[in-house]
Amino acid sequence: MRSVVLDTETTGLNAGLGDRIIELGCIEVLSRRVTGNHFHRYINPERESEEGALKVHGIDHEFLQDKPKFREISAEFLDYIQGAELVIHNAAFDVEFLNLELGRLGLPPIEAHCAGIVDSLKIARELHPGKKNSLDALCERYQVAHAHRTLHGALLDAALLAEVYLAMTRGQESLAIELGQPRPALGRAAATEGERPPLIVLRPSAEELAEHASLLADMEAENKTQCVWRRFETAVEMLDRV
Repeated sequence: MRSVVLDTETTGLNAGLGDRIIELGCIEVLSRRVTGNHFHRYINPERESEEGALKVHGIDHEFLQDKPKFREISAEFLDYIQGAELVIHNAAFDVEFLNLELGRLGLPPIEAHCAGIVDSLKIARELHPGKKNSLDALCERYQVAHAHRTLHGALLDAALLAEVYLAMTRGQESLAIELGQPRPALGRAAATEGERPPLIVLRPSAEELAEHASLLADMEAENKTQCVWRRFETAVEMLDRV
């Protein structure tokens, strides 16, 4: 299953009152692995951002003046998500904005271009009722590094959500794989003696490592700061030298 984790930034909260999308960020997940194939565009909304929204994302109108309009990137965007399952946090918000943008172009709604839409906020509320389930709260809960998230950004938030979503749904894929495939039973004696099935370790290929490095470089360029992942890697290298 190909999934696309998607996030948007907008000029405000009210799509029905004329607010527009200013940034689209998408992260591809294939067979539950982030591939490094991402889609990211800033968009000229042809209007100013609301003051409250500007405080959230920090993307001002001057920066967006020379960026393409939604109609100029729509075909490329739809081609990228075609047939994929979309994962969106608080999906109703982003879907409303996307469908209004598509409607202005006379195009079918987003649901017609993808295999389905998964709302990660609904999943989080089912797993953690009565608790905060914002992206920041989920990053804390699932130990996904997010200290570099000082402002919202569509690509950064999509990347964080991809990690959170995979953590929230961990185990579901193994259940699907094992259905109908009998496993050798371990008796009580074997279990108490410490016998366990062999641990399977999946190591990334050189190509996957290069794609990961490229994604980190893009995120650093977007946010003009070093990713937490880089600092972690540096710390590990220093420990290895001790």
